[in-house]
Amino acid sequence: MASLGDIGLAAGLNVLTAVAFLLAFAFLRLQPINDRVYFPKWYLRGMRDNPIVSGAAVQKFVNLDARSYLKFLNWMPAALKMPQDELINHAGLDSVVYLRIYVTGLKIFVPITVLAFLVLVPVNWTNDTLGRINVVYSPIDKLSISNVPNGSKRFIAHLGMAYAITFWTCYVLLKEYEIISNMRLRFLASEKRRPDQFTVLVRNIPPDPDESISELVEHFFLVNHPDHYLQHQVVYNANKLADLVEKKKKMRNWLDYYLLKYERNSSLRPTTKTGFLGCFGSKVDAIDYYKSEIEKIGKQEAEERKNVMKDPKSVVPAAFVSFRSRWGAAVCAQTQQTSNPTLWLTEWAPEPRDVYWNNLSIPFVSLTIRRLIVAVAFFFLNFFYVIPITFVQSLANLEGIEKALPFLKPLIDLPFIKSFIQGFLPGIALKIFLIVLPTILMFMSKFEGLISQSSLERRSASKYYIFLFFNVFLGSVIAGSALEQLKTYLHTSANDIPRIIGDSIPMKATFFITYVMVDGWTGIAGEILRLKPLIFFHLKNFFLVKTEKDREEAMDPGSICFDSTEPRIQLYFLLGLVYAAVTPFLLPFILVFFGFAYVVFRHQIINVYNQQYESAAQFWPSVHGRIITALIVSQLLLLGLMSTNDFEQTTPVLLVLPVLTFGFYKYCKNRFEPAFVRNPLQEAMKKDTLERAREPNLDLKAYLANSYLHPVFKGDEGDDRYSVMDDDGWMEEEVIVPTKRHSRRTTPAQSKHEGSDSLSVLESSLQR
Repeated sequence: MASLGDIGLAAGLNVLTAVAFLLAFAFLRLQPINDRVYFPKWYLRGMRDNPIVSGAAVQKFVNLDARSYLKFLNWMPAALKMPQDELINHAGLDSVVYLRIYVTGLKIFVPITVLAFLVLVPVNWTNDTLGRINVVYSPIDKLSISNVPNGSKRFIAHLGMAYAITFWTCYVLLKEYEIISNMRLRFLASEKRRPDQFTVLVRNIPPDPDESISELVEHFFLVNHPDHYLQHQVVYNANKLADLVEKKKKMRNWLDYYLLKYERNSSLRPTTKTGFLGCFGSKVDAIDYYKSEIEKIGKQEAEERKNVMKDPKSVVPAAFVSFRSRWGAAVCAQTQQTSNPTLWLTEWAPEPRDVYWNNLSIPFVSLTIRRLIVAVAFFFLNFFYVIPITFVQSLANLEGIEKALPFLKPLIDLPFIKSFIQGFLPGIALKIFLIVLPTILMFMSKFEGLISQSSLERRSASKYYIFLFFNVFLGSVIAGSALEQLKTYLHTSANDIPRIIGDSIPMKATFFITYVMVDGWTGIAGEILRLKPLIFFHLKNFFLVKTEKDREEAMDPGSICFDSTEPRIQLYFLLGLVYAAVTPFLLPFILVFFGFAYVVFRHQIINVYNQQYESAAQFWPSVHGRIITALIVSQLLLLGLMSTNDFEQTTPVLLVLPVLTFGFYKYCKNRFEPAFVRNPLQEAMKKDTLERAREPNLDLKAYLANSYLHPVFKGDEGDDRYSVMDDDGWMEEEVIVPTKRHSRRTTPAQSKHEGSDSLSVLESSLQR
């Protein structure tokens, strides 16, 4: 168990490490050679050039301006200067609302910390309960509720604090939910025209032996949405074609490299080897070799494209259906299409850059099975991760280490090593064990079959939070208290074990303090240093970069990684709310995290991260729900602690809090959440009316023509030609064929490709 000296040493080491990272960042960001690492967002937007393009050769790599080093910390105020509206235009609403999670943490915990230190710390400290009972404790634990004697009237202070925490947290969450929902509605109302505003994804289209999927979709929507249906794009299973396109792209990149090399020295034709990585095999002319390889892959690509287009099995029973207005799309996306609720399922289409194309080819009927498999796998992952968590907790138990490794006893007995093990090592070990977890959880989410990057990240974040709750929080508390109080458990009555556990849980705050310092202080400082991207960029730039496009890919800024960062924030909310009325000494460490992380991530969002999609803060209801969960857990934990400390008369009073909190959650869910899952018809009609007034001649069909065509069918290099062409150069507006329908089971309508417009189709259907 970490003592006050151990915590002090850990704090000193983490502060020194964080300051070292910040100083290294402040120095490295000023060097021209690192400019693309620390300001990639501006390069990708074409708004920044290399700071020094002329002069002495050394100036292209090292900043020789001594005055610039005097302002090495100016990035902090610069990160806070950009107004919120400008930040939304610059980085999107998702990024801004992500920052508001940190602001919410500050709003909640600053007043709570002040109140807890004014009220609870004196109440807890002025007792000597831990000294009179047979438990292992440190001076920090004297600040916890465990130091209050059983049945003491002093528990009334903790009871009052629980009510204050609950009402203040709910008030802040209510205001934030209202602000963010208004921000979302305002953002959607003012946002420029986007294809997803007019498009719905239709899944589980029933098969018809007489019609193709494309014909079936067209007939269905011409009849059921005759005034609003515009066009559709069926979904193809083009994963094999995508591999060929990617392979040809790499070959073209190599060809560009050798062409540039030949231009610089035209007297010598470049050569390469045809074997693995160009290191083995026979030596050939590089330019001719890559031209022939590109031509060969091009033929394979054209053949595969034909196969995909002509093979009915390549068409997935799903389609992106576009409408003439936002209102029409909103009606379709938010209503049941047939009497059978399992067919013709409609949902809002993700924006084109948010679509995860690989999962669109997964049969809809297999999704339930996939989710069941993932649920079972996730359960076992949680179960078996208890082993490393217990190992981490054993690092904080010196007696266990000395017993397992007796030859280390002389080393462990050294004061510095002892303090390092108890105050620093457990946090580092836990951080290491959690590094690979987000990757595993993202793989699980992809296996489930979710069809957008944003939904994949939200689902992975949900899994990660569940994992952190059960393994990091509950696992650390239970395993840690069992290891530390093992002697006490063995020499006490079974009836007293619940009380001892109740006394031990607050004392696990010391472990979480070490984790907060490692992850929330040093980890955030490491975030802004970007050491891994820095090293990878220079390695790629030196060994792999052949063209300017390679250089852009080498400086890939990435995104916020919502699936891993948001659950980590939620763990701090959980720790803060649980320990606010139990061990308030933890709160200042959490406050440092929220404040420091807000500044760092604001800088990263402005200069580094390039978010790949925009969901308009669709993740906020999940954030709100997890904070509410943490609040209820804190109330139930306090209720359990009171009951084990002979203060059962407070049970009815404390039971009111979870009920009130859950009622507050239901109110917020009913009041605000619809704005995050539905598009109000009133707002859709208003925007449609304004757009028709401003752009009466808008050709919406041309605008939406191939927005949801699979990227491999679009023009080369992802340009805006959006055409589907074969070897003969033919091009079609839509990838559909004239219908030869004989069955009338689904609709009585004809296809527009037979020469009838939607009005005649509707009239003929009404006559029948």
